[in-house]
Order: sequence, then structure tokens, then C-alpha cells
Amino acid sequence: MNVELAWDIRCETGESCVWDARRRRILFCDIPAGRIHAYGVDDGARRSWDFSELVASFGLCRSGRWVVALRDRVVLFDPESGARADLAGPLGQPDNVRLNDGKVGPDGCFWVGGLDRNRPKTADGALWRITPDGRAERKADGYMTANGLAWSPDGRAMFHADTRHGRLDLWDFDPASGAIANRRALVTLTDAQGRPDGGATDAEGNYWSAGVSANALNRIAPDGTLLGRVVLPVPGPTMPCFAEGWIYVTTLREGRNAAQLEANPTMGGLFRLRAPVAGAPVALFADI
Repeated sequence: MNVELAWDIRCETGESCVWDARRRRILFCDIPAGRIHAYGVDDGARRSWDFSELVASFGLCRSGRWVVALRDRVVLFDPESGARADLAGPLGQPDNVRLNDGKVGPDGCFWVGGLDRNRPKTADGALWRITPDGRAERKADGYMTANGLAWSPDGRAMFHADTRHGRLDLWDFDPASGAIANRRALVTLTDAQGRPDGGATDAEGNYWSAGVSANALNRIAPDGTLLGRVVLPVPGPTMPCFAEGWIYVTTLREGRNAAQLEANPTMGGLFRLRAPVAGAPVALFADI
């Protein structure tokens, strides 16, 4: 598949790529820079919002606002007015843990996991469910780098990964209550294959995983079979999302040395490729 550079933005850590169908744009964040960026798919229009603090991940709301994970709390943000309202947190995580990958689930709640910043890492991260009324429910523990949230098209299964372990799990999911059960390991990916970072599901129920330790986008069946891989022009892909016949992919520059950056100057850019299948629906946070 031909992969092209959509925006040579050079994020330190581009992440949380999401399709805003209402406004026909791709939204994504640069985590350490504390910014959310927008790319218009029709005209290439570009806009950015500065939060002046780490932005871990975010999702779209029914109201048009965004639900945004910061280091240890979650807020609601209006991109038109700039108004911000506290929703949940501080979550009381250990000092070595910050929030990381997050997405809105089929239950209308925001799911977000933790990342341990220790060296070496410890498994102090958790998976949280943030409800529209601001309740923070701790749903699972034991993560070094919680990542890769995505749901099957029918909302009955949840994919979730721990990037540090290279392990992708599958959970049974109740879209009415948000209950999760029957966690099982789906596949473990090596450094060479691309340890699982952000992920997205397609309309056929397959999972597309950004292989952050390689330069690959891996397509994985619900039974864990590796169906194929797309080779990207730069290493460090972090998150794919589907948008009207395309797959957009964020990438990173953070942690790369001068030689790596010289060899791959567009690292941190937003890339895209033609999608062979449609994506699963994007869920909206039930704030109204």
C-alpha cells in the first residue's frame, strides 16, 4: 500500500488520532507539547489548541466538546470557545504514573489507561472508565504502558494492549453497562513485528495495531491471526484511525537520536494510506 505524508508537523509524540466526521477533520494530540491538532481532510486546513500541560489522549462528545485526559485528571473542553470544565480527578495514581491512551467506548464513557514513567518500568498503571457524571471507575490493574483501546463493530468486544509487554488482550464488553470480563491474551508481538501502541478496528472486526517499535501497521484478526502488515516510511507509528476511505497514522520523534532523525526527518508527521475496508463507528462521549 502506498503511504503518503499528509502533514509534516513533526510531533514529539503524535497520538490519539480520531475522525471528527461532523467537521470532516482528523484530530490528534502531541502528548508532551500539550497540543491538539486538526487536519481538514478536504482542504488540508490546519488548526491547533494549546493546553499548556501534557495531553495524554481525548475523545469526541455528543455536545461537540472533547473529553481530554491530562496527566492525572480528565476535563471537558469546548474547541470553539476554549472553555474547560473539570470532569474527573485527580485520580490518585502513583507519582510515577500518568494517563496515556484513551478512547470513548460504545457505552458512552471515556476509557483511559496509565503509563509508568519509571526506569525500569513497574506495572503500576490502571485502566479507568470515566462516566459522563464524572465518576472514575478503576477497571483493571497491572499495566506498564496501557495502550491500544478499540472495540469491535458491534461493541461486544474490547481490545486493549500493554505496549511494554507486547501483549494485545481481548475482553468481553457490555455496551449497555460498560462491564468487562473474560480477559484473554490475543497475541504477543515482538520488537521486530512492532509492539502494539494505538489501535483501531475495521468494519469486518479486524484490529489495526500501530507497531511502535518498528515501522509497521499490523492487521490482526479477532482470533489473533496476523493477517498482514503495512510498512510505513518512518519508524515509530503510534495510532491509526479510519476516515472515509483512508487510514491516518500518527508517529513520534521523542527519544530518537540525531542520526535517526537525520535518516527520517518526517518522523512525528501525520501519514495516510488508502483503506481496504471501512472503519468501525467512532463512539461519542454521552455528555448530553
